[in-house]
Amino acid sequence: MPYSLLQSISTPDQLRQLSESELPRLANEIRRFLIEIVSRTGGHLASNLGSLELTLALHYVFNTPEDRLVWDVGHQSYTHKILTGRREEMSSLRQYQGISGFPKRSESQYDTFGVGHSSTSISAALGMALAARQKGIQRHTIAIIGDGAMTAGLAYEALNHTGETKAPLLVILNDNQMSISPNIGGLSNYLAKLLTSSLYTTVRQGSKQLLKKVPTMRELARRTEQHLKGMIVPGTLFEEFGFNYIGPIDGHHLPTLLTTLHNIKGLEGPQFLHVLTQKGYGFPPAEEKPAKYHGVTAFNPQTGDFLQETASLPTYTQIFGDWLCDMAAAEEHLIGITPAMCEGSGLVTFAQQYPDRYFDVGIAEQHSLTLAAGLACEGLKPVVAIYSTFLQRGYDQLIHDIALQNLPVLLAIDRAGLVGGDGPTHAGSFDLSYLRCIPNLVIMTPCDELECRQMLSTGFYHAGPCAVRYPRRTVTAPLSTRDLSTLAIGKAEIRRQGKNIALLVFGTLLANAIEAAESLDATLVNMRFVKPLDEELLDTIAQQHRFLVTLEENVIMGGAGSAVNEYLHQRGHTLPILNLGLPDQFTQQGDVPTLLNLYGLDPSGILNSIKTALHQLPSFVSEDLN
Repeated sequence: MPYSLLQSISTPDQLRQLSESELPRLANEIRRFLIEIVSRTGGHLASNLGSLELTLALHYVFNTPEDRLVWDVGHQSYTHKILTGRREEMSSLRQYQGISGFPKRSESQYDTFGVGHSSTSISAALGMALAARQKGIQRHTIAIIGDGAMTAGLAYEALNHTGETKAPLLVILNDNQMSISPNIGGLSNYLAKLLTSSLYTTVRQGSKQLLKKVPTMRELARRTEQHLKGMIVPGTLFEEFGFNYIGPIDGHHLPTLLTTLHNIKGLEGPQFLHVLTQKGYGFPPAEEKPAKYHGVTAFNPQTGDFLQETASLPTYTQIFGDWLCDMAAAEEHLIGITPAMCEGSGLVTFAQQYPDRYFDVGIAEQHSLTLAAGLACEGLKPVVAIYSTFLQRGYDQLIHDIALQNLPVLLAIDRAGLVGGDGPTHAGSFDLSYLRCIPNLVIMTPCDELECRQMLSTGFYHAGPCAVRYPRRTVTAPLSTRDLSTLAIGKAEIRRQGKNIALLVFGTLLANAIEAAESLDATLVNMRFVKPLDEELLDTIAQQHRFLVTLEENVIMGGAGSAVNEYLHQRGHTLPILNLGLPDQFTQQGDVPTLLNLYGLDPSGILNSIKTALHQLPSFVSEDLN
């Protein structure tokens, strides 16, 4: 059988019944299984191949779920899911009503902390370790964090606090940026075994006890130890945080991983294990191009060729990337900034053409916004390319550092609205709600690719902060123009003139609303601006119609429709209004067409919702409208 050993493992308890000599064979079966499954479902491939042996070793050595494993981001947790009773469900990975691509507490007792955003693992794991100590429970708590996630300030805040509490926490740095040469790898593995051995620990602690009575000698020994370790391992920083640093070790060599983890179990206080891995390990296409195989669509598991690699239409992300290069050519004071999302946000070409004007700040959303504010103070024009779900992490900086000072920073907000298989942790469901309450901020929602480009130019030339939000999907038609024309701020447009009913649409749902507008002979308005609203047009629409419908790919609560409600109420208009958008709940995972249908935002759903609302109106109104 191709997966004979894997099929005998459904829980970590069963895994721990295997001999250590059987684990390499199991790792090979899991690797083949992962490639096969992800080739059909899509998802995060390279990171899971890189963390496979580490995950296997952790579940083998530690008594999960009693011992807590806390994953950072969680996009590397597929092996964890396979080993914790979800192997048969992997075919539903990231699908509607399937299992999540990230750890999810409601999905399994082994998923100790729900994640999807970066750099939370150490803080959460520290909380769990302190809780165990508070309750008098003896257990191990382990945070597994990638080197990319270590660029965020939150991780260092947690490291600093851990050292202060001296909690029994193991932090594992999964470092896949360094290559592992045989010599260095062998030396590092030997040092890790030495530094975690009972002999080393006993001598080290005994020496410190002896030297307590001789302060000068004890300080000399401490400094000597630090300098010697600093010469042979890059752990001085983590030692300063109060951790015992171990490594780096080869994260694909199971004997070293097992020995080191077994030794660490006997150590007290905060421990920091540095593990070197290779993204895409064991699958040559992913080893050669780990960025390309980080998040994948369906592909051929034998060749690595993507099944839909040549798209006939560009994405909104590509529209932004083209605009950025064109604007940079015209305006030399443009600066491009991204918090570790160069490829995802469409900045690759810009970074190549304008390296001196491109800044990838790492996973540091707060810094990206305040950096932009500082650049704007000196007369430059920063453009921050950021996902909607990640902009949430820089909210204070947006309010305090940018909007309060009315600085000309343009936010290019990608992944607005529904995002598909990544699910609720990555959905851009809330940005209109949390943005429109901020003074000085102009908020734009393009209905198509041309308008997206025009709004980006409008925001760039505006003298204050602006936000343009666009979805993660392909555009409706090829874009031939490369001009940098702008729009009048705060002006909507009527796309179809009807009677009695008016549909006020914010963003790309305009295409989905056409069928309803034509069926109901309704007026169709492309609102364009959430802030400022086109108040003059709203007054006219309210006076000429008997029923209004607002549409947005954002939560209804506090969103663009709420802005319309508030304005019309202030003006004394009393006509009925139907707000369509996302419900007051976290969105499901699944492909976007399925989700639009689920939330009633596809063409038939919009029409049915309006008809249902009309039937619920008082008879004297509904008869008139029908």
